[in-house]
Amino acid sequence: MNDQSRFLARLLAIAAAGLLLVLAWNLYPLIQAELLAPRAVPRAVTPRGDLAEDERSTIALFEAARDSVVYIATTERVLNPWTRNALDVPRGTGSGFLWDRLGHVVTNHHVVAGASGAIVRLADGRAFRAALVGTSPAHDLAVLRIGVGLGGPEPLPIGTSGDLKVGQKVFAIGNPFGLDWTLTTGIVSALNRELPNEAGGVIEGLIQTDAAINPGNSGGPLLDSAGRLIGVNTAIYSPSGAYAGIGFAVPVDTVNRVVPRLIATGRYVRPSLGVRAEEQVNAALSARLGIEGVFVLAVEPGSPAERAGIRPAQFTRDGAFRVGDVIVALGGRPVRRVADLLNALDRSEPGQTVPVTLLRNGERIEVAVTLGVAP
Repeated sequence: MNDQSRFLARLLAIAAAGLLLVLAWNLYPLIQAELLAPRAVPRAVTPRGDLAEDERSTIALFEAARDSVVYIATTERVLNPWTRNALDVPRGTGSGFLWDRLGHVVTNHHVVAGASGAIVRLADGRAFRAALVGTSPAHDLAVLRIGVGLGGPEPLPIGTSGDLKVGQKVFAIGNPFGLDWTLTTGIVSALNRELPNEAGGVIEGLIQTDAAINPGNSGGPLLDSAGRLIGVNTAIYSPSGAYAGIGFAVPVDTVNRVVPRLIATGRYVRPSLGVRAEEQVNAALSARLGIEGVFVLAVEPGSPAERAGIRPAQFTRDGAFRVGDVIVALGGRPVRRVADLLNALDRSEPGQTVPVTLLRNGERIEVAVTLGVAP
């Protein structure tokens, strides 16, 4: 190779090197961006380890109880003003739970009150048209029946409410806002709360809890940490109508007393004493005379009270009011208001003989009364 050829070769090499340098200079930002760009590569998963003991217990409790809880959708029959045809339209939703293997479902009275029909849906997706067995507005309880047959879920185990302690853990399962089979947890916040009922009295002994209870939870079960039924969620205290940290449940001791009667007879029959008393009059007389108790304003003829010799108030010939007997206890339970008397009767049975403590002419006396049946 002569000198000219070598010169041309070197010149081409220099040109090629320059071109490569220019290309590298221009491609460097792209190469750098590509090398540093984030990759769509998931991070390595850190092993969790075992669940905490209380988590395992809660999961087991929910899985054991879930199938016994039901979703209730009620309908209302309305008349189409144009066609004059009767139609069933959605009315509301609520919760309930299986009481026994015969298909009886317990829920709140206010869940089904005024409804023309109800559909009960199980956790496995099966739906059944329900028949109303009976209701007790005084306790806000109702019993439905579905044709689930012997292949239905196991009913919830029954606990007790008389031995509950403030601070115990509780678990509520229901369908708040239509969000089916929701679990919320909390504690027993207080005991022996009272709420007015549709019968003019009060529901006594309610369990107060901070477990979240919202519209749609009504009728669902409140469970203890052993998974036993201890109450039926019935109401919330909230200015807005949504959860505000205070919910109430009908105690299971009341449920276990009322539901069997509803199943057997279709209605709850309260024992009757056969006296007439009025809350407003009673409050006025108590305040005026400084006496706590229920003033007997009248005694029904032929009633248990008449047979026991209970004396009503009277008006004298000159129009003066004469106080009769004042009931201060029934069945060993103190009575201060008419609601106390109704609740004391509610814990007794028709035909049962109970002691009634009276205040008569300033002296306490006790009479035995065999209770009748309320009309």
